[in-house]
Amino acid sequence: MAYQAFDLTNKVTLITGGNGGIGLGMADAVAAAGSDVCIWGTNDSKNAAAIEQLKAHGTRVSALNCNVADEKEVKDCFAETLAQYGRVDGCFANAGVSSGKRSFLDIDNEEWRRVLSVNLDGVFYTLQEATKHMVQRAENGDPGGRLVATASLAAISGAARNEHYAATKGGVISMIRALAVEFAGKGITANAILPGWIETAMTEKAIGWQKFSDAVKPRIPAGRWGQPEDFGGLAVYIMSNASSYHTGESFLIDGAYFLF
Repeated sequence: MAYQAFDLTNKVTLITGGNGGIGLGMADAVAAAGSDVCIWGTNDSKNAAAIEQLKAHGTRVSALNCNVADEKEVKDCFAETLAQYGRVDGCFANAGVSSGKRSFLDIDNEEWRRVLSVNLDGVFYTLQEATKHMVQRAENGDPGGRLVATASLAAISGAARNEHYAATKGGVISMIRALAVEFAGKGITANAILPGWIETAMTEKAIGWQKFSDAVKPRIPAGRWGQPEDFGGLAVYIMSNASSYHTGESFLIDGAYFLF
């Protein structure tokens, strides 16, 4: 018999950027564990393809087109998510953008704001709406909730030529830690996920560059690039009752790259 605490039946999971990469890897796992899933993404064709994949698990699934950098869109989409499902038990603020590496001296304001608007502002808007909902539920006698944000190994390592991206991810970790402390009394946990080098559309260009691959891949003790499905078990654990006392964590998923 499977460990019952990992049964996510009757739970609802919202995952931004859930139509591909790490987000879809997490969405697929929580749906397989019984959770209903709503994904937000800005690419309608990817949203549709993700829904077709998730439907195989037999739970309720849907997708909304949402630019998380737009506060009004986030508010409207969260309201629509609640209209569809009635509740949100876990919110994964996973949507993010990368940046072409350039010297710190050459990062202009437009590029700085582009990266921050999605990777930091978008996390703030998304988690704020989720927290309001979870606090209201708690005050009505239904405590509990999961706040999760995707940060990055870049937040804790020296990400040269990527200072703006690293700054957003470091900010996400600090936000999560503060949320963990402020809302623990409501039964709400807050945790960050820090991916290392994961093979997704976002990293395709870097991983496909032979010089980069030859330099980086041998430094991964696990001997391979990470895959989106490597995040599935963690997502199920976080969403489950088994993690109710585990909060304020930064889960580093990198095949031991950082340690080595």
